[in-house]
Amino acid sequence: MQAPHPPLKRYYQTEQERTAWVRGIFSRTAGDYERIESAMAFGSGPWYRRAALRRSGLMHGMRVVDVGVGTGLVAREALAIVGDPALVTGVDPSPGMLANARLPSGVRLLAGAAEAIPVPDGAADFISMGYALRHIADLRAAYAEFFRVLPSGGRLCILEITLPRHALARAILRAYMRGIVPAVARLLARHSEMPELMRYYWDTIEACVPPQAVIEGIRAAGFVEVSRHIELGIFSEYRARKP
Repeated sequence: MQAPHPPLKRYYQTEQERTAWVRGIFSRTAGDYERIESAMAFGSGPWYRRAALRRSGLMHGMRVVDVGVGTGLVAREALAIVGDPALVTGVDPSPGMLANARLPSGVRLLAGAAEAIPVPDGAADFISMGYALRHIADLRAAYAEFFRVLPSGGRLCILEITLPRHALARAILRAYMRGIVPAVARLLARHSEMPELMRYYWDTIEACVPPQAVIEGIRAAGFVEVSRHIELGIFSEYRARKP
């Protein structure tokens, strides 16, 4: 088992408690999620998500499984590219997120996790995961599932926020994510736990395994053409193909 970061004891004490804590706070705050995401923006809006998917090889007519679909931020942009709701499947472990997903009729939503995606082998031509890698329990199991669900030639795109290389940029991002964003969440959110979720976001970014470890893990699962593209110094796009 390979967690994306050590247990964050401000929120939960052990690795065994991680999954329940993460699922619970995302479910309880799901109704506020898009409002706060829109307010914090930070460049990862619809235009960026759609461009990232295109850069990773998503094309019209492809079957997509969006893992960690949440309220549908990435899945909506995937749908705009593939053109048919029946081609898009969203998977998420959080009942609250699935209940608040803003997706058109025809998109299939399934309860499930990255480590156990509830679709058959080879069911998708393209797998996406938007800003959820830091929240799963086992990276190795997730990469293996991505490999299983794709056919030969299938494409993988993982979007993540990663620490900037330079200390000043890290300090600015930390001040924004650890201070400003929770303050905005406190003002705009209806649920009292939303500021805590936003602080947790930063703590997972800061503690997450480095990009090279993600690349090596994807490659070890059997993928080829594994690469990382970065925008604005923090938005990482991990891309790969199943041979």
